[in-house]
Amino acid sequence: MAAKRKDTKGRILKKGERQREDGMYEYRYQVCGKRQSLYAMSLEELRKLEDGITVDRHEGIRSNASLMKLDDIFNIWCDTKRGLKDNTFQNYKYMYTNFAKPHLGDKKVAKIKNSDIRRYYNRMLEVEGLKLSTVEGIQTVLHQVFQLAVDDNYIRTNPSDNALRELKLSHQYDSEKRSALTVDEQKLLMSFLEKSETYGRWKPVITVMLGTGMRVGEVTGLRWKDIDLEAGTIDVNHTLVFYNKQHKQRYAINTTKTPCSKRVIPMLDSVKEAFLEEKRYQEKNGLYCKSIIDGYQDFIFCNRFGDVLNLGVINKALRRIMRDCNDEVLENYEGDDMPVLLPRFSCHTFRHTFTTRMCESGMHLKVIQGILGHSDIRTTMDIYADITKELQDIAMDDLTSYLKEKK
Repeated sequence: MAAKRKDTKGRILKKGERQREDGMYEYRYQVCGKRQSLYAMSLEELRKLEDGITVDRHEGIRSNASLMKLDDIFNIWCDTKRGLKDNTFQNYKYMYTNFAKPHLGDKKVAKIKNSDIRRYYNRMLEVEGLKLSTVEGIQTVLHQVFQLAVDDNYIRTNPSDNALRELKLSHQYDSEKRSALTVDEQKLLMSFLEKSETYGRWKPVITVMLGTGMRVGEVTGLRWKDIDLEAGTIDVNHTLVFYNKQHKQRYAINTTKTPCSKRVIPMLDSVKEAFLEEKRYQEKNGLYCKSIIDGYQDFIFCNRFGDVLNLGVINKALRRIMRDCNDEVLENYEGDDMPVLLPRFSCHTFRHTFTTRMCESGMHLKVIQGILGHSDIRTTMDIYADITKELQDIAMDDLTSYLKEKK
């Protein structure tokens, strides 16, 4: 019978255990046909590590969990994920590939701890200079990938749980508040577009966004067959998405954001006139939309080449409009007080501006919900509460000024 192996202290070593010449203890075991090793400075430490492997096996943790990298889990997630809109799925992949993969992709998923995720998010905010909204997007996809690892028994717990919430508390970050144009700012914008030879062509599409609260993709995806000028209604039944990832540009037609986003909304007189203005301009200049996207064609809004518009193009135009409008105001202003100027805003500001105007008019919450296409009334109520608070603050400021004048 072969003599049992012992360490330098005379203790009997179990199968797979050995003490190296440098005194270090090693335990060798097999995972999917590949030899793995654990190391420790003492036999007691080594056996604690061995116990961990035994517990993993009893609790159903896969034997090859220690070999799986986060990239491997992400690839499984990509192969099995269903139920996402294509543009959302592409955005998730973009977030992971460009932000998470360079820092975490090559790490063993079983070794990634909650502190690693928090440290990574801190780096993204403080060193890389990412916006909080971008880090939130990274968290969305990472949490799903780690949850797949939990569900498939590669790890016990999701290391990204609460990682972002704690970070936001420690940095005292607040979610970016929605912003809307004031009545005066809205009037300034539309007045500038009305008389501008350079930017007048943007007036119809901006009027439609300001007067409907539609999402940008819903507006740019509108076809002439989707509007009824006689009845004064707009049939929102799809959305136009634009991919511009890693220099690969393409358009696609998607269903609306939620089933409730598929809706028929009424036209304001200004919106109806905007459609008629666009129609007159195109007929006068022999312009028509040449784009055919997933079988959809005859889009209402297009550029001078007949191509459909997208979010990036409109936002670039808005930045130029803000700049030149404010320059004109300041050049011609002779008063002592600060004049009304356009703040920095984007296409989505128009949706919130329209919502604000509806709230200011006292419109019923359910009507607002239907026009905006919110699937959950709580979303509408949250926005309504924010706007109401802003209106109350403004009203109190006005009251304070009024009372001072009366003294």
